[in-house]
Amino acid sequence: MTVREDVSSTGPAGHPWFGTHRLTPAAPAETIRGMLRHELRDTGWPYQRLLPAAPIAIPRASYAEIFRAAAALVDLLRRTALETAPTTEGRLAAYRMPQSENQLFVRDPFVEERYPDCVVRPDVVIGPDGPRFLEFNVSGALGGVVETRSRLEVWRKLHADAEGRTPFSYPDPFAVRAEMYRSLCTELGLAPRVAIVGSARVYGVQSRYFQLEADYLNNHGLTARFFEPEELPEAWDCPPHLRYPIGLRNFTIPDWLDAGLDTSYVQDALDNGCLLVGTQTSTFMHSKLTMGLLSEGRPWMSAADRSLVDRYVPWTRILSDRRTTREGREVELLPFVLANRDLLVLKAGLGESGKQVVIGGEVDQATWESAVAEAAADGTSVVQDFVTPRTCRVALVADGADEPHDVEVAPVIGPLLFGGRPAGLFCRYYGDGSAGIVSARGRDSGSDNCMVAV
Repeated sequence: MTVREDVSSTGPAGHPWFGTHRLTPAAPAETIRGMLRHELRDTGWPYQRLLPAAPIAIPRASYAEIFRAAAALVDLLRRTALETAPTTEGRLAAYRMPQSENQLFVRDPFVEERYPDCVVRPDVVIGPDGPRFLEFNVSGALGGVVETRSRLEVWRKLHADAEGRTPFSYPDPFAVRAEMYRSLCTELGLAPRVAIVGSARVYGVQSRYFQLEADYLNNHGLTARFFEPEELPEAWDCPPHLRYPIGLRNFTIPDWLDAGLDTSYVQDALDNGCLLVGTQTSTFMHSKLTMGLLSEGRPWMSAADRSLVDRYVPWTRILSDRRTTREGREVELLPFVLANRDLLVLKAGLGESGKQVVIGGEVDQATWESAVAEAAADGTSVVQDFVTPRTCRVALVADGADEPHDVEVAPVIGPLLFGGRPAGLFCRYYGDGSAGIVSARGRDSGSDNCMVAV
């Protein structure tokens, strides 16, 4: 039987945003371990020796706040990215994008600019003053979708009563994405046939990862198929009633290039009427330079826009030798950054899994100065206030353990938004209670879960 227990006596690093209740484990540790691993089998998700014992429950108000803020910030982010230049060519130059990103654009500029933000997952931590959005991952290849859906399936089975009701609520990521596809088809006047484009030859991914969503769509009123790149001609070079006019771009260009995969198959599909979302313009929204521009403020922003950004986005600036504002006063940016290592984080404009991030407080001054000098010369990095994450108490099951154990963890929260709609709260953390750059493929204590509303 599911029980909600009081956890109001959180430690000094806790925060009211997490609420005062949590869900207790609903089955023996071995049962939970087995069910969680079964759901994510053969997807490429890394083995985790520490697994969650129950979903993380947060108040409905907190759940709603994070999506309300995320949706509003994504709108501002899109406008900021598009106004950097009137054309794609101008934006590529303004962002100093690598040549590898100058491809896979849709021929119709309106369509290209209309659908870059169909799939978004910000990274959020709960700081001393509440949620802070550290970055925005804007790409059809986001991690956390299949993982969140799989975790939710386990929690639903374990915590539902005899009539299928659960003591918590959540959106189903696959269901919300299916609605996104339906809306796209309706808006564009297209048949509801969906191509899931990716590759099992990319490191850390297996075909079941893509097939799970295709199977869901086929069982819920849409026609869907997973395509490897060389299979894509079958999505458009066929009789009209067999074509797949829309789809999900479930890959990144760097990952495909690393795997030696040919992106020209995707360009051919785009050129022949297959719209894959999010469009390549998403790379401008994904760049942390856009967060720097948004944080510094744009001339068109209203007072309400400015207030929203100040409340939810840490102070972020594109790194260069110039003057800027901080806390209402002007500062010389480079001297300030060099003198305040412990306050700041240095991030490359493009990067994944924390590979291009330097936390000032975790390196010595010489290392910091070297990293800052290199980044300033390149002009494609940002500095951002370091947000000290608050913690919540969770129950984890370790390999071989007969009972769960409690840990205070500092989660990085990933609200999933598909077509602007809430689609679940993915989160990841270190099960040993440490904080820092949290990657699903990081150190031994890395783990993930999802959050639900109570």
